[in-house]
Amino acid sequence: MTENERLALFSLIDDPSPFVRKALLNTLEKMGREGLDLLQEAADGPNRILRWHATRLLSELQNSDPAKEFRTFIQEMNYEMESGWLMISRVAYPGLDIGDICQKLDAIASRCSELLVKPTTAREQCLVINRVLFHEMGFRGNSERYTDPDNSFINRVLETKRGLPITLSVLYLLIGQRLGTPIEPISSPGHFVIGCFDEQAPFYIDPFERGKFLTAGQMLKRIEAITLAPNIGHLAPASTHETLARICRNLAQHYSDSRDSSMAELFQDFLQEFKKTYEKQV
Repeated sequence: MTENERLALFSLIDDPSPFVRKALLNTLEKMGREGLDLLQEAADGPNRILRWHATRLLSELQNSDPAKEFRTFIQEMNYEMESGWLMISRVAYPGLDIGDICQKLDAIASRCSELLVKPTTAREQCLVINRVLFHEMGFRGNSERYTDPDNSFINRVLETKRGLPITLSVLYLLIGQRLGTPIEPISSPGHFVIGCFDEQAPFYIDPFERGKFLTAGQMLKRIEAITLAPNIGHLAPASTHETLARICRNLAQHYSDSRDSSMAELFQDFLQEFKKTYEKQV
């Protein structure tokens, strides 16, 4: 394959036309290993939308399904928050439009950028994210239907503007990443939040409560109310794998509550996959 042929195929990966998509799949299938390698290169690249179109094409060529795709993601341990949450969501919504989701996230970040006057501190950036997410767009915690599994899927959170502490926190994090805001996921007991360690004293943000700012002391008092031994480790950043595993744990419980045993077992299996994968590294 010449360089021009390779670039031509790359340019078609995110083409919305079903006819182009079908022709591209036929061409890549005939190319065999070379076609798979080309898609893998795009799937590993920096372009977010192209990466997801390439991933979906790879799944189709390999006769994959969303659950198998997510298991492979877990096993490879090359974790990225946005990719992981999208994969989790595709398990329940296989037809989820990845490009549309990425564009919605980009649009939220773009609106935040319009309101930022640089230079800004991390706290000032968070205040702008709060304004856009919770005041202009109306995102908030779904206290009324807390155990609804849809609170855990990115497409449904964006559509309903309702979510759990962890999913609203991850949404907040994805917007912050696009803006370059130095924030981290905090898997504190009972209630997931966002933390910032860029200033002299760390501060925390609770997206479930429309971006409420909290000090470390206030966080420890919260934790003390639900556990006998709060410690500073509860306020440390969580890894991507810990965050994604906690989303799966919530889904296993919430599907069980709604008596959907097959989905509950599936997300429990993902939890076990995370555990087995990390035990192999010890």
